[in-house]
Amino acid sequence: MEVLVVGAGAVGRWVADTVDAPVAFADVDPQRAEDAAAAAGANARAVALDTDEQFAVVAVAVPLRVAAAAVERHAPKATDAVVDFTGEMAGPLAAMADAAPDAEHASFHPLFAPEHAPGRVAITEQTPGPVTDAVREWFADAGNELVDVGAGEHDDAMATIQGRTHAAVLAFALAADDVPDALATPVYEELAALADRVTGGNPRVYGDIQSAFGGAEEVAAAAQRLADAVDAAGGAADEDVDNGASGDDGAAFAEVYDDAGR
Repeated sequence: MEVLVVGAGAVGRWVADTVDAPVAFADVDPQRAEDAAAAAGANARAVALDTDEQFAVVAVAVPLRVAAAAVERHAPKATDAVVDFTGEMAGPLAAMADAAPDAEHASFHPLFAPEHAPGRVAITEQTPGPVTDAVREWFADAGNELVDVGAGEHDDAMATIQGRTHAAVLAFALAADDVPDALATPVYEELAALADRVTGGNPRVYGDIQSAFGGAEEVAAAAQRLADAVDAAGGAADEDVDNGASGDDGAAFAEVYDDAGR
């Protein structure tokens, strides 16, 4: 069987390298499809994005913001199965059901950048069958750990796992000053390393994640709650000093700190 990989970027190339079948690349940039096919070897070729050829499997590996639209456009080219590797599940799976109702459907989300493969891959099988089983086997054989999850559970989790996590790391990077390495604490070093990893990626990818899953507003609200607790503790301490008391007991901050640890 031949697999049509829609999207010849890093994820699409990783998909092509992993599947144990001939591959055809299609991309909005024809030259990128040609380059990906050349890099993939003798069992790969490039086809036009608007090709009317049929393929056993259509694998969509495009940015999040165009995932559902790409599935709608290319799913009818599948004779057996449609799968996607876009990072969101509910939207692409709904598009598969509409555009290719008779095909097998599954959504895969590699929880790592392609350069860090193999790793953990989340999967929702909407209408499984022998072909999606074969796709699963290809990725398992490549050393990936497959994690079955419902589409809604996955997308809800990504709001924290990706959206809020990336927003918090980027906010730290924006707020941090340069400091002497000799003064770094273990916590700072770990957070700075995360900031380097996130800011060393593709800004469009991270922007798509923020658009799809949010996170910045929640992180901003949490930071404001922390700031308010510190202000409250400081104000109470000033009042206690004026009254000759021993100062605030830090109850406002302790409440925020305890909530953060739950």
